[in-house]
Amino acid sequence: MNQKTKLAAAIFVAALGYFVDIYDLLLFSIVRVASLQDLGLTGKELTDTGILLLDIQMVGMLIGGIAWGILGDKKGRLSVLFGSILMYSLANVANGFAHSVTEYAIYRFIAGLGLAGELGAGITLVAELMPKEKRGYATTLVASVGISGAVVAYFVSDLFHWRTSFFIGGGLGLLLLLLRVGVAESGMFYQAKRAESRGDFMGLFRSKANLLKYLRCILIGMPLWYVVGILVTLSPEFGKLLGVKGDINAGVAVAWCYGGMALGDIASGLLSQALKSRVKVVYLFLFLAVASISVYFFVPGISLTWFYPLCGLLGFSVGYWVIFMTISTEQFGTNIRSTVTTTAPNFARGALVPSTILFHLLTQWTGSMIYGGALVGGLLLGLAFWAVGGMKDTFHKDLDYIEDMN
Repeated sequence: MNQKTKLAAAIFVAALGYFVDIYDLLLFSIVRVASLQDLGLTGKELTDTGILLLDIQMVGMLIGGIAWGILGDKKGRLSVLFGSILMYSLANVANGFAHSVTEYAIYRFIAGLGLAGELGAGITLVAELMPKEKRGYATTLVASVGISGAVVAYFVSDLFHWRTSFFIGGGLGLLLLLLRVGVAESGMFYQAKRAESRGDFMGLFRSKANLLKYLRCILIGMPLWYVVGILVTLSPEFGKLLGVKGDINAGVAVAWCYGGMALGDIASGLLSQALKSRVKVVYLFLFLAVASISVYFFVPGISLTWFYPLCGLLGFSVGYWVIFMTISTEQFGTNIRSTVTTTAPNFARGALVPSTILFHLLTQWTGSMIYGGALVGGLLLGLAFWAVGGMKDTFHKDLDYIEDMN
């Protein structure tokens, strides 16, 4: 099998793996209310249990991100790619059989563990297999196909019962594993086996230079989850305060947002290839995020006809996720690359928890959800601008090297 065929197989599996990953991640948010109502929950108990399950899933993702990342550098990218897909696919199927909150919580934790590993392993593998001048095209394809899983999750949940929707997600993942023939391990990983410090997660904290690089990687990705987790998820509540004309459907808002993100991923990836720069593209999208978030908060009284496209614009403006992932991959050497690429997005996702806490505190302090949300957004965007300002552009960087962890 020639190199082109091996590369195509890796892109195919990584892209579809991320598709099922995002499908599952968003499916739970979409069917949360209906599924918990079926389990007999109502009112405040339903809301509190839903938040608890989301937190349990997030804990699983944070733990899984570290574990899968280290395994990717110690045992190989392929073992993590297929292992994580298998784990979250089985958890999806099991979730369809849940008949109690305890079962539901166990399956969401296991799903979180599995969901944490696929994207980092896939992006690392594809980036190491692809020639440096063209790797942006490959990572763009992986991310854009993956993000569209959110839109599919919305339509599937609209057509099928929530249990069937989970079965479909799990079945797609298991089917993907049967189609994995031809995927080859990264040659860079085999060469890096001589390094003694492979997967040394704590080594990222021993060196000030490495710690700053790692922190900057995480901060660049945080505005995305602020937009999804606060602005779009809470859009029905914000809509009433902002005078939006009509009742906002959160599921529709999420679908529009993720549709915009898919287009943003494609645009940011192709633009980075055209400009031969990652940093310039992140700057452009951050400025677009500032503009779209400003419209969200400070142009009140719009109709639903315009509000949903605004959610799409918000998604597009933070649709530089593929560039965020590519930058994380390119910042570090082969011996720690999988660890960084897998943990950085999960810590960026996990940062939604302190962001939400800060949002509630600022809302209470200012007496307004609008001011609280705007202040959190301003802080996160400011940190992202600071982070990208200290990043070295890695478009032309050769990835075949060992990182000094001292």
